Amino acid sequence: MKKTALLIGALVLALLLALAAVLAWQVLRDEDPGVATPVADRAQQLRQGQYLARAGNCMACHTMRGGAAYAGGRAIDTPFGALYSSNITPDKETGIGNWSADDFWRALHHGRARDGSFLYPAFPFPSYTKLSRDDSDALFAYLQSVQPVGRPNQEHALRFPYNQRFLLAFWRALYFEPGQYVAESGQSVQWNRGAYLVQGLGHCSTCHSERNSFGASVSPLQLAGGMIPGLEWYAPPLNGERRHGLGDWQAEHLGALLKTGVSPRGAVFGPMAEVVGKSLQYLDERDIAAMTLYLQSLPPSPASPSTTRQQPEAAEAERILQAGKKLYGELCVDCHGSKGQGNAPDYPPLNDNQAVAGPSAVNAIRIVLNGGYPPSTTGNPYPFGMPPFGPRLSDQEVAAVVSYIRNSWDNRAGFVSPVEVNRYRSVPLD
Repeated sequence: MKKTALLIGALVLALLLALAAVLAWQVLRDEDPGVATPVADRAQQLRQGQYLARAGNCMACHTMRGGAAYAGGRAIDTPFGALYSSNITPDKETGIGNWSADDFWRALHHGRARDGSFLYPAFPFPSYTKLSRDDSDALFAYLQSVQPVGRPNQEHALRFPYNQRFLLAFWRALYFEPGQYVAESGQSVQWNRGAYLVQGLGHCSTCHSERNSFGASVSPLQLAGGMIPGLEWYAPPLNGERRHGLGDWQAEHLGALLKTGVSPRGAVFGPMAEVVGKSLQYLDERDIAAMTLYLQSLPPSPASPSTTRQQPEAAEAERILQAGKKLYGELCVDCHGSKGQGNAPDYPPLNDNQAVAGPSAVNAIRIVLNGGYPPSTTGNPYPFGMPPFGPRLSDQEVAAVVSYIRNSWDNRAGFVSPVEVNRYRSVPLD
């Protein structure tokens, strides 16, 4: 018994020493923020900061529905529990009014709060670390100029042990490496600008990469697509894969999708509609073109999800397709056409549409069940919408029509089961 107690004590001591070492390393590897560049034109810095805030879609996460801008409180659902965004208005009691530009840069670059505590990576500092100091200072200056709001931050609702913030030291040791974006010398200025936006402030990998069991993005630079944790939407690949990615898109079509939410190849719905409506539509054409160039240059990833799905027996498959074809003729053909060609930009095509015939059927299922609209943008101020068919169709009928669309014309994807449909019937829209 005495030997067992000594062994347990030794193990506990070893774990405590390891934790202390990791904590010390995380603190010591913080870079000196340096000296901020003096600002000659304060008004220009504020304009740049506002532009960057929109490019990073800061308001979307840091504004709860019906709440004051940037005052926080929006719930971010994760597999580990709910986190609540913080108040980033310049209120001195509850916001960041007492922060300095150095404090703000440390939060973006190192994922550390003003008091030195580790920030949860739901705040995408693994991407924001790539921002330049000048851009960080401009963003901070703009946030300091918005209306202060006295709204206390809400405690996160995370399960044990994820609510133990000090354990983030281990997560950071495994999955986080701070470092500003360094331009690739073999690429053009435009390509590097696109990479800077996509990898950094745009934090595209937050949604468009698979995540492991610890919530870390898998191969974030490959943008191979994945399910968005907590939201139950599938974010398709943004790399050069031809079948499900952007490899065979025309650059102007991709640019239109990012800027307006609609294009001849498809339209955005779900979380991406919010990104376009609140963020991307405000970027200038040069930045949209730079992001387009960069994304289409990414090589297809061998880690891209497989499209292999269990298929029903031939007779059952034919029955499902016939039932789906009948429903499509009754409900869909007037807008989307007899060959799934659509009528762009009002009604997106369903043929050769990665959102419909991609590795996951969840987006198609949810759109049929709940309907939806692309965002209202300057380039498409009055978007046409999709009515919800969930109240009208059974799980079997939704499965049939989605299976028909995913296996007609040029689409060759898996069938959908009524069980899958039922799983998403009760999922909230956001």
